[in-house]
Amino acid sequence: MDYPMVTFRAMASLVEPPNGIRQRGKHYYSMWQTLFEIDTKYVPIKPIGRGAYGVVCSSINRETNEKVAIKKIHNVFENRIDALRTLRELKLLRHIRHDNVIALKDVMMPIQRTSFKDVYLVYELMDTDLHQIIKSPQPLSNDHCKYFLFQLKFCGRKPIFPGTECLNQLKLIINVLGSPHEADIEFVDNPKARKYIKSLPYSRGMHSFPIYIPNADPLAIDLLQRMLVFDPTMRITVTEALQHPYMSGLYDPRNNPPAQVPINLDIDENLGEHMIREMMWNEMLLYHPEAASANA
Repeated sequence: MDYPMVTFRAMASLVEPPNGIRQRGKHYYSMWQTLFEIDTKYVPIKPIGRGAYGVVCSSINRETNEKVAIKKIHNVFENRIDALRTLRELKLLRHIRHDNVIALKDVMMPIQRTSFKDVYLVYELMDTDLHQIIKSPQPLSNDHCKYFLFQLKFCGRKPIFPGTECLNQLKLIINVLGSPHEADIEFVDNPKARKYIKSLPYSRGMHSFPIYIPNADPLAIDLLQRMLVFDPTMRITVTEALQHPYMSGLYDPRNNPPAQVPINLDIDENLGEHMIREMMWNEMLLYHPEAASANA
């Protein structure tokens, strides 16, 4: 029968290590033609998603009997921008503990400190994600939009600025917001970027957001207009946005206090592969105090 065959192929398969050498504390599984070299305490179940950065599988932590999601970021240093993005994700999720943000529970330690290429992130396993809900045929009520916006600043069912790349997206932004004044681009410290913005054709902008997003709550439009300001120093702050009338009934400062510790995500964009790898290693050590002691 075809059904059992399909089911079998969708599950994780235990395989031998690619070079025949089994590393201590690791075992090997194949899913969607992707090799997972993971800690032996995790037993993969099946692949559940594939994105730009790799394959995600569901798994069980045998030590806690907890279901988790493991994301393999393959060859993370192949692109330096992607490597920096991964490093920022590690730093950011280590600090965030909130019901609306998926928790990063573990980052597996590679065998080789100076030559590892893949990164394995372990998250809590969710039943679904917001992308699947937004793309579903289920109608979204104003209460849905309000709740999603409370979590993610979400409005409407499609991107407002669906740019194909950064320059194209900048054109779309200016088409909607209008050409910025000189004072609006003082924050742009890249001379080439400022010159490019000035070179774009003049645009009056779209002054009627209700036409652009039909059937939207007027309060939602007001909040959106306060967020969509070219100069970031002039935009509504996160706290002000949460206190906006559109969010009434959802935001409670007692249950959603601001961060008590500043999070520094300033990373030198010119860092080389060696330093990025070392900074990732240090982030991984924070999830493995026993390895940190051994390296001390």
